Amino acid sequence: MNSSFSDIGRIRQRAIYVAGVGGKLPAVPVAQAELEKAAQAAMSPEAWAYVAGGAGRESTIDANCAAFERWRIVPRVLRDVEQRDLSVVLFGKKLPTPLLLAPIGVAEMAHADADLAVARAAAQWGVPHIFSNQASVPMEQVAAAMGDAPRWFQLYWSRSNEVVASFVKRAEACGCSAIVLTLDTAMLGWRPRDLDLGSLPFLQGQGIAQYTSDPVFMREALAAGVDPTAPKPPLNFQTLGTALAQKANFPGGLAKNLASAAPRAAVQRFIATYSRPNITWDDLKFLRQHTKLPIVLKGILHAADAKLALEHGIDGLIVSNHGGRQIDGEIASLDALPGVVDAVAGKIPVLFDSGVRGGVDVFKALAFGATAVCLGRPYVYGLAIAGEAGVREVIGNVLAEFDLTMGLAGCASVRGISQGALYRQS
Repeated sequence: MNSSFSDIGRIRQRAIYVAGVGGKLPAVPVAQAELEKAAQAAMSPEAWAYVAGGAGRESTIDANCAAFERWRIVPRVLRDVEQRDLSVVLFGKKLPTPLLLAPIGVAEMAHADADLAVARAAAQWGVPHIFSNQASVPMEQVAAAMGDAPRWFQLYWSRSNEVVASFVKRAEACGCSAIVLTLDTAMLGWRPRDLDLGSLPFLQGQGIAQYTSDPVFMREALAAGVDPTAPKPPLNFQTLGTALAQKANFPGGLAKNLASAAPRAAVQRFIATYSRPNITWDDLKFLRQHTKLPIVLKGILHAADAKLALEHGIDGLIVSNHGGRQIDGEIASLDALPGVVDAVAGKIPVLFDSGVRGGVDVFKALAFGATAVCLGRPYVYGLAIAGEAGVREVIGNVLAEFDLTMGLAGCASVRGISQGALYRQS
């Protein structure tokens, strides 16, 4: 599927229309609004709140989308765009397209196949999948499902440096080609949708598979044991259900863990240690000492931080506000992108994340200087609706729209996309 991306837009259009002659419709809606509606219908209220929700009044989610709308594409005509080159080079490796799949945790809330379905779909398109630190499936199993397809690993800095080092070592061993250190989630943002439902999936033992499969974390968790002073919820059937869910989601399953305290100990240890708010620039030395892979900082929005990243020898940046999930009233990622690009002056690649809903958004982010673009929520919506096939179709639709947009705008390659293709709408 990923052998050639020239003319992918028309090829995908034709495939959909030909299938339609026989009455076969796409597995997931192509229109973004309909995709979201179908995904919401397919997910539990808790899952939808976790995936679709944002911080506070969700004004940052709105700002991300509004920032894209302020910029309109100005096409150039009478250019030869019959053959289009979608490829980019990142860290010395040629990728067939500028698209990556952003790390999104707790994929099991959307579909039982979770990260495995996402990974297989990404591999079929040759799109790098950034493994989530909060995955539902251990990275080794996900890597095995991808063959030799490209993948990166997202890292949250735990309070245990030993766990950090273990995660990085495992990521290297399973073929990840970059470490994405996420900096904007040292604490969970104020997320009313989750709070109104009293729902945090990690308390169910969901989304912590990287931890429960890690020997260092489990050694620490078992040594700490169950904390008798931890806050206790009221004892009722729902509480018992949560306890059973913790055991069911722990390696080995419910039957094996029914009498074990390890699942509860692991959840408590995760909650106590998963993030470290006091990490500073000086701590990056530790990460560099433990990996030779490129280190990419995710969550950079300020030009001054971009310059500090250069001073500390960082290999790449991702301009991101975590999809609007962390700070209400935060700057839109697209508005922050030009300043960060200017600050690094081409010395390291700058990737983009947050608010990307389709191929047109990919084009606009590239026009502002992004080297590549990360896709988030839409692929999870596809996962919820139709599993692996849904993720595969969402990726295909985004790439097809990007290819057609690029050609119709008069660009024969990603290198030909520049800010001159955009007009700011008042």
